[in-house]
Amino acid sequence: MNDVTRANMDHWQDRVDLAAAFRWTARLNMHEAVANHFSLSINDDGTRFLMNPNQVHFSRIKASDLIIVDANDPETLKGPDAPDPTAWGLHGGMHRHCSHARCAMHVHSIFATVLASLADSRLPAIDQNSATFFNRVVVDENYGGLAFEEEGERCAKLFDDPKKKVMVMGNHGVMIIGDTVADTFNRLFYFERSCETYIRALQTGQPLRVLPDDIAEKTAQELEGYPEQDARHLAELKAILDDEGSTYAN
Repeated sequence: MNDVTRANMDHWQDRVDLAAAFRWTARLNMHEAVANHFSLSINDDGTRFLMNPNQVHFSRIKASDLIIVDANDPETLKGPDAPDPTAWGLHGGMHRHCSHARCAMHVHSIFATVLASLADSRLPAIDQNSATFFNRVVVDENYGGLAFEEEGERCAKLFDDPKKKVMVMGNHGVMIIGDTVADTFNRLFYFERSCETYIRALQTGQPLRVLPDDIAEKTAQELEGYPEQDARHLAELKAILDDEGSTYAN
């Protein structure tokens, strides 16, 4: 077993979980061709992390494909399948400057990006799912071009409230952070669903039935404490992929 092969066996369960998240994100059409990136910290301070290799379609990513990136070592960009500079800038900045971002998922999913394109990119609590995110979303209103290192650091510092784990990146997309792959993917899934419900509600032209703040907050707290939903969600997705003979866990 050579050094590269051995390195690609480390943190195996994390790799499998992350690969499953890539596959399911592609299945839900929440990806964007060979762009967008997920990362997962593998050391205490979060500066070493797993990430998808450069320019590989989400639907093909396997656990053994994931590369290890060091946010403090620019030489990482010279390694095999190294991330592109925007992936390095955004995710490196996130893991260097946001200690509670153990996992980070950045996509240009359709409905979240529609929300990010509106002059008012806030998500009102109009149903149970959107209430999950009541007072738990930060909106970046200062898009500055491709997310090279300076832009990544600026975005990371907007996550100054640990309760807020979703960033609507104005004119760009969405960044979701969390403690684990399951936690983060579950949040990504429900945020996109919430955005879809909101955008489709706007399309009716009818007044919105917005929940009172106290009910929205109560609902958010109840869902935050709902037992093991995120882990069970991901476990079911992996079971489906396994039943289909998927190569994600290879």
